[in-house]
Amino acid sequence: MYNTRLLAEKLSQIDEALGRIERRAASIKTVDDFLDSEHGLDMLDSIAMMLIAVGENFKKIDKETDGNLLKDYPNINWTGVKGIRDVLSHQYFNIDAEEIFNICIHELPELRQAVLSMIETTQRL
Repeated sequence: MYNTRLLAEKLSQIDEALGRIERRAASIKTVDDFLDSEHGLDMLDSIAMMLIAVGENFKKIDKETDGNLLKDYPNINWTGVKGIRDVLSHQYFNIDAEEIFNICIHELPELRQAVLSMIETTQRL
C-alpha cells in the first residue's frame, strides 16, 4: 500500500505546476506566439520545464501505486503524459512548439480535472 499523504502532496505539486502552465499559456494564442519573441521563448521554456516535472511525478506515482491509480482515468493519455518528460529532457534543444501548444490547449484542461479528482479521492482515503 502506498502512502496516501505523500501521494496527495505529489498530486498537489502537479496541480500547482498545471496551474502555472495554464497561467503562462494564457497569453499564447498561436504557436507563433511562442517563437516570435523572447517572451514567447521564455514561456515555451518555462512550460516545458513544468511538463518535465509533471511527467516525472506521474512516473513516480504510477510506480508507487503499482499502476492502480492512473488506470482509473483511462481518458488520459498516460503514456504521453509520462513520455513528454523523456522527450523534453533528452531533446531539449529540439522542443516542438506546436506540440507544446497543442498540449496546453487540448490536453491540459482534462489532465487538470483528472488531477483534481485524484486529490479529492486521495483525501477520502
